[in-house]
Amino acid sequence: MFSDKVVIGSPAEFVKSFLNNKNYSKIGVLVDKHTSLLCYPKIKDLLPAHHLFQIPSGEENKTLTTCTVIWQQLTDYSFDRHSLLIILGGGVLGDMGGFCAATYKRGIDFVLIPTTLLSQVDASVGGKLGIDFNNYKNHIGVFQEPVCTLIATEFLSTLPQRELRSGFAEIIKHCLIADKEMWDEIRTQPLQNQNWEALVSHSVKIKYKIISEDPREKGLRKILNVGHTIGHALETYFLNTPNKLFHGEAIAIGMIAECFIATKKGLLNQDELNQISNYLIQLFGKEKLPENVDDIIDLAGQDKKNRGNKIKVALPDSIGKAVWDIEVTKEEIAESLAFYQSI
Repeated sequence: MFSDKVVIGSPAEFVKSFLNNKNYSKIGVLVDKHTSLLCYPKIKDLLPAHHLFQIPSGEENKTLTTCTVIWQQLTDYSFDRHSLLIILGGGVLGDMGGFCAATYKRGIDFVLIPTTLLSQVDASVGGKLGIDFNNYKNHIGVFQEPVCTLIATEFLSTLPQRELRSGFAEIIKHCLIADKEMWDEIRTQPLQNQNWEALVSHSVKIKYKIISEDPREKGLRKILNVGHTIGHALETYFLNTPNKLFHGEAIAIGMIAECFIATKKGLLNQDELNQISNYLIQLFGKEKLPENVDDIIDLAGQDKKNRGNKIKVALPDSIGKAVWDIEVTKEEIAESLAFYQSI
């Protein structure tokens, strides 16, 4: 048990400590194609009687159209306000399933069981829920905490290497903004030698502490967005191309670009920038960006952290600390992407 809301343990512990003490009128389990095959069998027999809802997987399905399918299924099975929705999946499913639960009949209880490294260390903690809209990532959403989040690292064994590496980008980010010692430790180890159980717990503690101090992202919580203004723009840009990027892959590029901006602003020194960019390139390789990055910059201009026409970012302030609401220009973003292409 990590807190009353976040449990790091086994599915059996979760059922014993949480579900057995509740009296829900109905229970639903929301899965996608992948978690239906790989993860649902691990918990199916542990749960009380429930309905299984399945939707298509992938960021391209994180839309109002899929929400309508979920709401219709809840309606067809007569779920009332005393029902529970268990969401078994990665960040896409957690964001969208939680959003549907938080809005169905003005809100029913939901539990997140994140099954990817990315969702375990990032998306499942903090109460941010939402969907993409007209190709803008997480454009429609709400803040609503699940009644419980179960983080079981046993699900990580179901992941392909690329998915695991994508989630590791968020662990790197947590080290860059809050723990220099852990940064120095992880960058000496190859991906396959990382201690996932320890790192998941470490990241969850960092994020939980930050969101506890600033649940609505009015200040401190914005440091969790390091790498994400440019990273989300890249993720959105490549979403409908043959070269679609995973979230962590886009955030890795975003971290390099935004660390370059931090160096130009005197927040990082050159050695720190070299450490960060060299490690991320070694881990993620290089992506070829378009020669004209105007569309990517325009997408960064739609970021939710912006105010008016000003693009606001969070940046590392030396390794292990960060600052937020730093204004950057379109020219600075273009220069940072040119730096990424040059290394």
